[in-house]
Amino acid sequence: MSKLVTLATVFILTSLLPGQNSSVASMEHKLQHLEANAAATPVDTSPTDFSENEINAYFAAGKVDLPEGVQAVKFQGQPGVITGTARVDFDVIKAGHSSMNPLLSVFTGVHEIVVAAHAQGGGHEGVVHVDSVALDGVDIPRFVLQSFVEKYLQPKYPEIGLDSRFSLPQKIDTATVGEHRVTVTQK
Repeated sequence: MSKLVTLATVFILTSLLPGQNSSVASMEHKLQHLEANAAATPVDTSPTDFSENEINAYFAAGKVDLPEGVQAVKFQGQPGVITGTARVDFDVIKAGHSSMNPLLSVFTGVHEIVVAAHAQGGGHEGVVHVDSVALDGVDIPRFVLQSFVEKYLQPKYPEIGLDSRFSLPQKIDTATVGEHRVTVTQK
């Protein structure tokens, strides 16, 4: 019986400590708020802040379906800029597709990818401009990235590009990337 009490105590203490579990719960609560607020009349226009810790914990907990071959995603926010890192298995991404373009041969095997992008949202529209992509610390030229995106990503995900515009969901009017956070307002 004492093992059960110890296990229960550890579980309770772990759930009360700040960390990944509380960050995931906080993120889920905020996402539920956005969904409920989108259905409300009138919409509450108070901003909702998502911290970098909440976002990263949510991804680490597997709450977001990532494309096959993409793992260990982490984000860092600076005013107007998002930097994302991930471990990518390009052989999984390219499965069933080949290319005779020798420039695309760099995209094979498992590598750490770092993507820096300007991102913002306004007028119910999101805009992302990829500034740079590094593969294991080596910057990839933009024209090579464009070829990779067109050949391997856009057939599966037509909305993805180095410059993307998209409708923001849940009546989100603005999305602002700040220092280690993203702030959204609904309207």
